[in-house]
Order: sequence, then C-alpha cells, then structure tokens
Amino acid sequence: MNASTQAAVTSLAQLFYRSEANFGNKAMYMSKRNDAYRTLTYNEAGVIIRNLALGLASLGVKKDDKVSILCPTQEEWAIADFAILSLGAVTVPIYPNLPSKQVEYIIQNSDAKVVFASDQEQLAKIIEIKNNCPSLTHAVLVTADDKKKDYVMHFSELQEAGKKFGASHPNYIEECLKKISTKDLATIIYTSGTTGTPKGVMLSHNNLLTNSQTAVTVAKIGPDDIFLSFLPLAHVFERMAGHFMPISQGCAIAYAESIEKVPQNMSEVRPTIMTAVPRLYEKIYNRVQEGLLTAPALRKKIFGWAIKVGKEARDTGKKGFSYKLAHKLVYSKLHARFGGRLRIFVSGGAPLSKEVGEFFAHMGMMILEGYGLTETSPIITVNRPELFKLGTVGCVIDGVEARIAPDGEILTRGPHVMMGYYKNEEATREMIDKDGWLHTGDIGYFDHDNYLVITDRKKNLIVTSGGKNIAPQPIETLLVTIPYIEQVMVIGDNRNFISALVVPNLDQLRKYANDHQITFNSDEQLINNKDIYNMVDKLIQETQDHAGIARYEKVRKFAFLPKAFTIESGELTPTLKIKRNVITQNFVNIIESLYNKETEKLNEGDSTN
Repeated sequence: MNASTQAAVTSLAQLFYRSEANFGNKAMYMSKRNDAYRTLTYNEAGVIIRNLALGLASLGVKKDDKVSILCPTQEEWAIADFAILSLGAVTVPIYPNLPSKQVEYIIQNSDAKVVFASDQEQLAKIIEIKNNCPSLTHAVLVTADDKKKDYVMHFSELQEAGKKFGASHPNYIEECLKKISTKDLATIIYTSGTTGTPKGVMLSHNNLLTNSQTAVTVAKIGPDDIFLSFLPLAHVFERMAGHFMPISQGCAIAYAESIEKVPQNMSEVRPTIMTAVPRLYEKIYNRVQEGLLTAPALRKKIFGWAIKVGKEARDTGKKGFSYKLAHKLVYSKLHARFGGRLRIFVSGGAPLSKEVGEFFAHMGMMILEGYGLTETSPIITVNRPELFKLGTVGCVIDGVEARIAPDGEILTRGPHVMMGYYKNEEATREMIDKDGWLHTGDIGYFDHDNYLVITDRKKNLIVTSGGKNIAPQPIETLLVTIPYIEQVMVIGDNRNFISALVVPNLDQLRKYANDHQITFNSDEQLINNKDIYNMVDKLIQETQDHAGIARYEKVRKFAFLPKAFTIESGELTPTLKIKRNVITQNFVNIIESLYNKETEKLNEGDSTN
C-alpha cells in the first residue's frame, strides 16, 4: 500500500486491516522466543487482534471507552493497541517504570475500564490501586496466569472470550469500524512532564494518520523495510514512527529483548530502519572514542584519515577510491555492528549533538533528526535524505505551519495539533491560542535555508547575574560526548558564572585511574581525587573551546555527583528528561559549594565577557 492509498484510511484500526488485506502472509511482528526470533504474519496477527477486540467487547468496552496498556515495548502492546482501536475505544498508554501512585493517577484521570498488564510486577501495581479506581473493572495479564483476583484475565482467556462473543455477534468489528471518524479521539498520552502533574494529551485518528503518512514520504518507507523497536511505545515518537508508520506500509517490526540487548538484536534482525534517542548514538560514539584512547598510533591515524575522507565525500558528493578504501578499513566495521543493511537512523525525543551527528555522517550513516511534541503527534520538522543539514532538526513537514514568535518561541498549526488536554480546558487554552497556534515552549530559529535550529526549552533558560541569557541544553548535549561523563546538568541562574553537576562514567574513570597509577579504595575516593577532577575539567574546557562556546556560556566549575539521576528518585521523567527543579533541590548543598564567596569573587566580571 502506498502513501496515497493510506490517505483513504479513516481510522488507525483501518490502517491495520488494510495492510492485513494487502500483506496477509508477510511478516508483521518478530519477537524473541526460546532464544530465537519467531515471526507473526499480518494474517496471524489479525486473528489475535480481532479476538482480543471481541473479548474486550464482551467485557463491556465500547466506542470512546478508555483502555490502558501497562507493558514494555513488545508485540502484545502493539496487538492490544489495534484491538482497542478496532472498537473505536481509546488507548491510554502507561510507562511500565512508573510507580503505583502515578499509575493510579492516570487510570483515575482517564476513567480507564480495562488495563493490560505485562507481568506479575505490573499486575501488582493494579492490585494495589484497584480499590481507588472506580472505573476499572478488569485487568488482562499478558505473560502468566493469576487466579488470585476474579477481575484478572489472561491474554489467552480474553481471546477465547472474544471467539465466543464473535460467534453470537457476526460482523461486530466491521460495524464498529464504520462508526469511527477521523476526528474521533484515538489515544490519551500522559506527558511525563519535567514539572507539575501529568496532562493527558488527546490525539485523534487524523492527528496520527496524517503524521504517519508524511513520515512515510520523508523516509521513503516500503514493505521490504525491517524496523527494530525498543523505545517505549507509551511515547508518541515510537508509537507513530515505530508502530503505525511501518504497519501502514506492510513492513516487519522486530522487538528488541531489552535496551541492553539492542546491539545483539541488531546483528540478529539486521534492520533497515531504527528509531532511537540521542543517548544511544552518544554511547556508540563514546565507545568508539574510548577505544581510540588506548589504540596504537597507526590505528588512530587511519581512523582520523577515514573521518576526513568521509567529510570530504559528504561535502563534495563524490566517493572515489579513498572513500572505498576508508569504508573497507573503518566504516564497514561500524556498519557491521548494526547488522550491515541499516539505511536510516531516526533520532527524536531530545537534541542530538552536532559532533555525534557529524561522526555518523562521516562514517556513511545518516541520522535523520526531527522535532516535535506529544501535543503535535509528534513531528513538526525533520531532516530528509535529500534535505539534510547537521546541527538542525530539519524543515517543516508538508501540511504543517510553523513560525517563530517575537520572544523566540516556536509556534505551530495544522492537522498534527492535538485535540486538547483531557479534562483540562484551562491548560488547553494556555497551549493553543484562539488562532489555532500551539505554543511549544521551545526556543529556536529558522536559518537562511529554512532549517529549524532548537535552542532550548523556554523555561530552562538561565539568566546570569550579569543579565546574559544562556540555553543549558546545547551545552549539556555537548558535554555528554566526553567519555568520562554519563549525565550532566548545567546551572547558573542568577549566578556570576556557569557550573555543572556531573554524573561520572565510573567504569571509564576506574580504567583511567588504573592506567595512570592513581590509587583509590572506593568510588567516592575516586571522584574526590584531584588528578581525576583536573583531567575531566581539562576535557570540559577543551570540548567547549573546540565547539566555540562563548566565554560567558562556558562551564567554569563542576562537581561530581555521588549517584546517577534516576526515575525512582524523581530526577528523571519516564522518557529520561532531567527534572531541573528536583535535581536542584536534591543537590542544593553541592550547588552552594560551587558558588561560595571565594569562587564568586574569583569569577566576578566574567559573566559579561
């Protein structure tokens, strides 16, 4: 099915059924079972989807009812989504790493009637909160049976109930599909939010259909493509780009066993397309840089030459003998790590460092970075293979408008803009003005070629005591390319200079210490070692100088933190964005130590230079 055929589809459920008709015996899902990937065809998945949908109907689920999915990324998540949508019901995704209280809030606020739980750990959360969720009638357990609660059904039991219901209700699914309009609510996605209570973003069938259709055109997706999916399907980025989009074109989707096993699964599946967040690319980049630190001089020289050849090839568009030799000696080894036939990486969810993007580009691998929000389904802009500029998030996609407000905020309008926030008209009015422009909260600008450059979140801007406005995110994105830094948060609001809280990569620091005869008895002793601090400080200054960071924007001083930012501590959102207010509160004493009177005095006057 091509993109023009897709335009005739009026619901996300129809998207699947159209592809089932066109690609019936073709592989749809690939999942690891008993140490080997096994395939589920479009026809086989269709049988399960229909039975699950009819099973939900037997539980009383009907059009516009809410059904939650509390599972990691796996084929059962995707199948449950299409089953829910087949009834005209509304899918409410929940991140499986959320604690019980947040799960309770989402189920309560969304009025969910049924929840799919992946395993006993997730079911335990439902059992804990069930009495506080009056709308919730049933839980469906995906992986194992549980007879302790009468409201719990197994995945297979629900399918059996669906078969019985279908026998007495012929053509039930077909009749449901006829009643679904493109304007109907398809999903409520609760924003993870770096501040405040999560808000339920209401997206229609049309929101996601139009965004998926445009993405197909941008990436030139076809039925021969194989996706590897590992990002949370609870996030709109993977839901659209790794779920609806590939299914619309008859692609196969393979599910990674876990984030840790992505490298192994890539070599097994050999995908052609993969969506990922910048942190994956940063880790690959850092791993290569780490290897170079101890590599023989000749290998370093060959690698540097290959990068130079790759840059020249990108700049000129010519790939002669030198490029072919560089590919054989260097590039091919990186390509082999990804299975050998990957043609497109897609990056979203956070800014990608220009240095990392350049590294992959010079190695002959294109990362298409885009930009959007949950509230915009999500894509607003994206780089294309034929319209590509490193350091930007691409051009505005077809059918969408975007402009920059006088204060630098990015505004957008079009069919991708959400219906609003569920049960929150006041927040909706704050986000979408009377002319239909959605205020993204991000600061940026269009360059002379109409490529969008993101500066930072409006609320994240740091204003120094000297009156300078500084965007912390680009600096943070730059610093995490240093192999010894795992996480970083830049600070300096109302201060004389910029500092940073640094979560170290302890494995790399230990290795450095051992290689340089630095003795230590504990990690605490290691990060308090003056030589270790000075080494990382030197790298921070050199990295900033190389990137051309202005003097007043530079991190002058930093502190190693004793522990990583985590979701459990409340310092990260489920999508791994840092919560600045929480981190500031948790490490207030360390922050104050960076800005003692002596330090302030030494740096006086620097903030205005």
